[in-house]
Amino acid sequence: MSTTLDPSTTSAGPGATRTAPGRGWVLAGLGAAVLGIVGAIASGMVDAVYDPDTAGDPSAVVSRLSEQVPQILVFHTATMFSCVLLVLFAVGLHRQLRGRTAPDSLVPGVAVAGLGLVAVAQLLGAGLTTEFAFALAEDPDLVLPESAAFFNHWIGTIPWLWGGAGLTGLALFGAARRGAYAPWLGWASLVLGGLSALFLVSPLQYMAGMTGPVWLLVVSLGLLRTARES
Repeated sequence: MSTTLDPSTTSAGPGATRTAPGRGWVLAGLGAAVLGIVGAIASGMVDAVYDPDTAGDPSAVVSRLSEQVPQILVFHTATMFSCVLLVLFAVGLHRQLRGRTAPDSLVPGVAVAGLGLVAVAQLLGAGLTTEFAFALAEDPDLVLPESAAFFNHWIGTIPWLWGGAGLTGLALFGAARRGAYAPWLGWASLVLGGLSALFLVSPLQYMAGMTGPVWLLVVSLGLLRTARES
């Protein structure tokens, strides 16, 4: 019977003789966290509907957005790269958790499902960019003012829905309590993941965009350190 406490073990099956096959998936998580933060900052810089000088005036919003196309494109690119890397990290984490938890444990499934929710929110959050960014850059008169205002609200909320990462964080806390990870990683996941999960079920869901990427950054750095030491 193979142990689930060895950080280098990725399979608990009787034929498991290999150690962790690289740390690429962990690096993907690190990249997803950094790019998620970049995307959030960039979307926060697209502030036409939040600026007191333009808020409530759809035509003024369109004019301001036409000046913020570079920020919109940075938001889109960072968010979509984060989305792709997050999927890679989620799959790698699921594989590792299957080797470190009991065969009938719900932890691996909850962990990958939580990150899947975040990836979907990122995909949808950046989904309207093409429809608006190039029109705003080439001919703002083609953009319906009310639709532009909605677009600004959309990218200021939907891609910030990192609450699903809170479920993953709580799953990792449960795994750490059973010896799958270092205790500090479990407590960090409980605090940051717990906050993200609370935001998930609250009317302030988008606030998880501030805690979720930080949780992912901390966890990825911790797992990267583990991979280097193993």
